[in-house]
Amino acid sequence: MKILANDGIDSVGKKLLEDEGITVVTEKVKQEDLINYLKDGNFDGIIVRSATKVKSDIIQSCPGIKLIGRAGVGLDNIDVAKAQEQGMVVLNTPDSSSQSVAELVFAHFYSLSRFLQASHADMPQKGTNQFNELKKAYSAGIELKGKTLGVIGFGRIGQAVAKIGIGSGMKVLAYDPFIKAAELDLDLFGIGKIKLEINTCNFNDLLIGSDYITLHVPHKEGATPLIGADQIAKMKKGVVLVNAARGGVIDEAALINALDSGQVAGAGLDVFLNEPSPAGALLSHPKVSATPHIGASTVEAQERIGVEMAKKIIDFYKHYKRK
Repeated sequence: MKILANDGIDSVGKKLLEDEGITVVTEKVKQEDLINYLKDGNFDGIIVRSATKVKSDIIQSCPGIKLIGRAGVGLDNIDVAKAQEQGMVVLNTPDSSSQSVAELVFAHFYSLSRFLQASHADMPQKGTNQFNELKKAYSAGIELKGKTLGVIGFGRIGQAVAKIGIGSGMKVLAYDPFIKAAELDLDLFGIGKIKLEINTCNFNDLLIGSDYITLHVPHKEGATPLIGADQIAKMKKGVVLVNAARGGVIDEAALINALDSGQVAGAGLDVFLNEPSPAGALLSHPKVSATPHIGASTVEAQERIGVEMAKKIIDFYKHYKRK
């Protein structure tokens, strides 16, 4: 069997596959060249992350592909229905990146609450001669403890975010149209595990009642943003938003207007429309903490993702060979 890992794969996962006799090619192929490369190379499968899209053109043109692997959670860069229609199997790794994404969400929350992104930009240039002025400008930070965290999308990542919020002393509101309640396992070092049930609320209650809001929902290209001007208007003045889900979940023009007016105090953005060429107006905004789509990009998460993907592929091919 031969697989193209077009967006890479962790070395541990790669070795697991190779130990089973599966050839793994990690050469990066441009999107427009993928069809010919896959056909000419006689590949049986392809693994992607978020950069490579496996849409109907590839699926229809490469019938030799038996498996499409998404090294991550979301499947919006894969035409799953078309793949299944063609008899292809689509795999993802929902268990591996939750903690890394959740920690990045809180990195943005803390950065915005204490003006770290702005201070970090100002200190090298002004710190030596305007120290007191900067101290005064950035001395109105706020604590997360006692605030209300709104989690939109309460799957694995949303629940991991909620756990950190609870550990930070926050009240948690969660919204998910498919989940009425979730039982969280909290690991307390030196004490052990305790279970806590979180009941989800309706969307408007979350918007109205949250001081901090984070989104963990899918988004189809071209779909209406879940958070637009109307939704932002319902939020508390001075709310902090973080999007580490998908570009397009928040209306970027409406967000800029809300940042300018003060309705939104700050926005942490790991994902953008038009990646890899996001809007400069967002990247340069003083109330934005920006990262280049690195939610799952920790050493630990990438190894877990690689291992989870490798094990699923190995199981698939063992079953395929038995057939």
